[in-house]
Amino acid sequence: MLTQTGTSAPGADALTLADNDPLAAFSDRSLLIVDDDKPFSTRLARAMESRGYHVQVAESVAEGVSMVEARAPAFAVIDMRLGDGNGLDVIARLKERRPEARGVILTGYGNIATAVTAVKLGAFDYLAKPADADEIHGTLMAQPGERADPPENPMSADRVRWEHIQRVYELCGRNVSETARRLNMHRRTLQRILAKRAPR
Repeated sequence: MLTQTGTSAPGADALTLADNDPLAAFSDRSLLIVDDDKPFSTRLARAMESRGYHVQVAESVAEGVSMVEARAPAFAVIDMRLGDGNGLDVIARLKERRPEARGVILTGYGNIATAVTAVKLGAFDYLAKPADADEIHGTLMAQPGERADPPENPMSADRVRWEHIQRVYELCGRNVSETARRLNMHRRTLQRILAKRAPR
């Protein structure tokens, strides 16, 4: 819409931007990521910053709760299983401090039933790990009661498997023997997988 002087009406640019990117409709784009998997949280933080979020990262329940107490964010992405407790405690505190906040719980495939409890406690939704930035952004932007649109290019089954192996490898301090033992995989098979590039 144009004004009589031929310039855009106030708010028109913002409205157009909001049509293209739902995040533009939010004046507060603060995002708290709580995850003790440092390689994952670092990659996710960069990806979410590139999408316009203002990101803070915590590595524990205690640190996450402390950040919520200091300044409750508009958005949160929280791993359910953390070294010092359960991410549900962070979600519960966030909902007390800022009821309208949108929080997503990340959970392993074996914890889906527990994740339903997270939604009842106030999580906006939950996603199974490994989840990528597109999935997380889509879930945060979905309207209550709506399912997020599926990602245009979701990770292939081979990529999901590779990401899981990489995560366990990092958590095992990049120890091949320990990683192979925990994954119930032959050491040489694991070495071959680690030597290859990530599948698409």
